[in-house]
Amino acid sequence: MNIKPIKTEKDYDKALERLEMIFDAPANTKEGDEAEILSMLIDNFENEHYPIDAPDPIEAIKIRMEEMNLKQKDLVGVIGGKSRVSEILNKKKRLTVDMIRELERILHISASVLVNNYNITK
Repeated sequence: MNIKPIKTEKDYDKALERLEMIFDAPANTKEGDEAEILSMLIDNFENEHYPIDAPDPIEAIKIRMEEMNLKQKDLVGVIGGKSRVSEILNKKKRLTVDMIRELERILHISASVLVNNYNITK
């Protein structure tokens, strides 16, 4: 096991190749431990060099609705009437604090995601 920090793209490519070779190694073995450490190093390098922006609040709601197999009508009463739900999901109106609280409770989306700014369409 010759693990080194991942500092360059070449190091990253080598780490990915090695991880692919030992990916299915059993836990608590030499190769299993190596795979676990490489995974952490790769994850750290990717987070630093290839960050993924969080979706805007409305996209986060839509993603969670899809994950939970919910339809637009399922949010009626949670964030308002049918037309209000449509306005929110189509970015015609902004989320209110009360809506954010309810969405956090019902959809389990962090309020820190829901309070982010997003563009309103006219």
